[in-house]
Amino acid sequence: MERKTFSQGALPYRVEAEVLFLGADLLVVLSGGDKPHIGSIAVALPRPSLADPAKISSTASVYNFVGHKDQVIAQRVSEILSAELNKHVVVVAGFHVDAISTEGIARVVENCDGLAQMILKELGVPPGSR
Repeated sequence: MERKTFSQGALPYRVEAEVLFLGADLLVVLSGGDKPHIGSIAVALPRPSLADPAKISSTASVYNFVGHKDQVIAQRVSEILSAELNKHVVVVAGFHVDAISTEGIARVVENCDGLAQMILKELGVPPGSR
């Protein structure tokens, strides 16, 4: 089992991703902020795009622990990676900064998007190649 670690952004909005390669599948742990935790889990499966069946897209099912709002980053990252890699992807996410602003949330989401692109680059997949 191969494992790689990535990070994106500056404190307090830096997000880290630990990626485990489990055969053909990917497990990603997204964490950061003051209190890393398990808040949401997204399970993404590749499928033909509804707009163009010749392209691969992805659909994620998400489980959210009560009181947590990490589903946005878990779903985004799982669907990006699943569609681009045409693999099953599970993302476990937990990011917390006390009294985070709307701007801070946007920076965390941007950092997660950047992490997804870093992971794809590491795997030799150009963004948007599918």
